[in-house]
Amino acid sequence: MKPEILISFGKEPVPNYPAAVEAFGGTPSGAYLPAPEPERYDALLLSGGGDVAPARYGEENTACFRVDEARDEAEFRLIDAFLRAGKPILGICRGHQVLNVYFGGSLVQHLPGAEKHTPTPAGDGVHRTRALAGSFPAELYGAEFSVNSAHHQGIGRLAPELEAVQWAEDGVIEACRHRSLPVWSVQWHPERLCLRHARPDAVDGGVLFRWFLEQAAKK
Repeated sequence: MKPEILISFGKEPVPNYPAAVEAFGGTPSGAYLPAPEPERYDALLLSGGGDVAPARYGEENTACFRVDEARDEAEFRLIDAFLRAGKPILGICRGHQVLNVYFGGSLVQHLPGAEKHTPTPAGDGVHRTRALAGSFPAELYGAEFSVNSAHHQGIGRLAPELEAVQWAEDGVIEACRHRSLPVWSVQWHPERLCLRHARPDAVDGGVLFRWFLEQAAKK
């Protein structure tokens, strides 16, 4: 049976996420402000979107935009519920940042080298990264590989329960894993590196989706 994946997203439609989940072996169910009902699903996917409210990590808003405090609250409740149920969670872009804040970390509200990570008129930027030996990115893609990029913020203070496992050349944390729970995150966008969005200058994002769905099926 295909694993059922709950996708949390913002007010704007995000068709690339459910398309990738379905294409690589899962059954997607997405919602804006979804109810925390982990018993109905096998895993949670936190998608990209606007910035997390900086009050969540004890700061004033100096550079955040598209803040949606209702979404922040809903996703914190979702994370609570799926953690209690012991079910896998994958955060992508904003989801990567939400997880770090949830576990007690902070964000850089605007990266000093943000131009290296924000999209160009032609689409997502691409840059090289390195991965920690033995981590999930290294097992999937190797020690060094290129990913896409579409964000202006990044992890600042890393949450104590998380471990950074992938970095951009300028030091921005590109992936994390929880030290003991089935929780993973990436700053980049695998849903825009697979299927019709696959590109020759970066990795195949479908490999990550397929791996996450395998983790969901195990649970």
